[in-house]
Amino acid sequence: MLAMHCTEECPQTRITDGASLLDTQTANISSCPVMAPAAASSRNKQRQQQRTRSWPLPCLLILILALAAAAADAQLSEDYYDSSCPAAALTIRTAVAAAVLLDRRMGASLLRLHFHDCFVQGCDASVLLDDTANFTGEKGAGPNAGSLRGFEVIDDIKTTLELLCPQTVSCADILAVAARDSVAQLGGPSWTVLLGRRDATTASASLANSDLPGPTSNLNGLLKAFSNKGLDTTDMVALSGAHTVGRAQCKNFRARIYNDTDIDASLAAALRAACPQQAGSNDGYLQPLDASSPDAFDNGYFGELLSQRGLLHSDQALFGGGGGATDGLIRTYASDGDQFGSDFAAAMVKMGNISPLTGTDGEIRVNCRAVN
Repeated sequence: MLAMHCTEECPQTRITDGASLLDTQTANISSCPVMAPAAASSRNKQRQQQRTRSWPLPCLLILILALAAAAADAQLSEDYYDSSCPAAALTIRTAVAAAVLLDRRMGASLLRLHFHDCFVQGCDASVLLDDTANFTGEKGAGPNAGSLRGFEVIDDIKTTLELLCPQTVSCADILAVAARDSVAQLGGPSWTVLLGRRDATTASASLANSDLPGPTSNLNGLLKAFSNKGLDTTDMVALSGAHTVGRAQCKNFRARIYNDTDIDASLAAALRAACPQQAGSNDGYLQPLDASSPDAFDNGYFGELLSQRGLLHSDQALFGGGGGATDGLIRTYASDGDQFGSDFAAAMVKMGNISPLTGTDGEIRVNCRAVN
């Protein structure tokens, strides 16, 4: 929350989010003193001029900030491509449906791509960039190396859109829409995706390593990682529910099945049989994050946590059973799939609006893997 302070005669003004921002700022600006008509005496006129010269700058700054914030918010819109590329939504939806039909895992993979993009310098498709001589991309960062998938699906969508509407639809928007359509294909909720993001011209392996929460994160670490991106506790728990689909590799849950005590004994024993304790041994063995319904987007994941069957340490960290900060939400979502779906959709909208590039910032890539 950004605040501006006038002097004591001009009320404190607070910059807020939402459609009412400009109205609020304009109303507050109207309370700032303005130039009065010429006074009867030169002394009064001089005093009035001295007073008014001290006011315009802070009030003008408020107006500029308000207009800038309102303009940035307006640059993302549901109908952004309605005129410039009306086939964009159908093109993405059709490609995602085909990809998920061929490989049910792909739905979770495309959803994860969007998450891993937004958490590193914003939703700007930086995650799609290959390494160059000028920067090391994010694909090889610890949280991404050997586990991110779906790049070819995004490439195919981009190729088709370039034929239909050259250099119009950004890779960042393709990721956002593909994530929504993937969840819908797996039986989950849908939501309105605001569009108009532009693509980054650089990427950051270091930020990927520092900003993405890892499989060994504890609850405080998760809360902080999400809070740093403007996401609250409900957002964090709801978005963690994306683990109702997808798989994890042995190397990411090895420590949990051999070291953690808050794990169902039968689950740990079964996983140890295929995931040896020695690092480097069968590291790539895959296990569903939600064994109860691995390819259906539902609330089964939360039921697993109630039974101490979370696959990753960071999953089970959400529920300890002792009245922790997120225990109540886990119980709510485990018993109310509709509430989970609603909160998940709302959190995805918020996540999709993390620091987008708009206006003249960034570019519209022709190839999602490389800058123009």
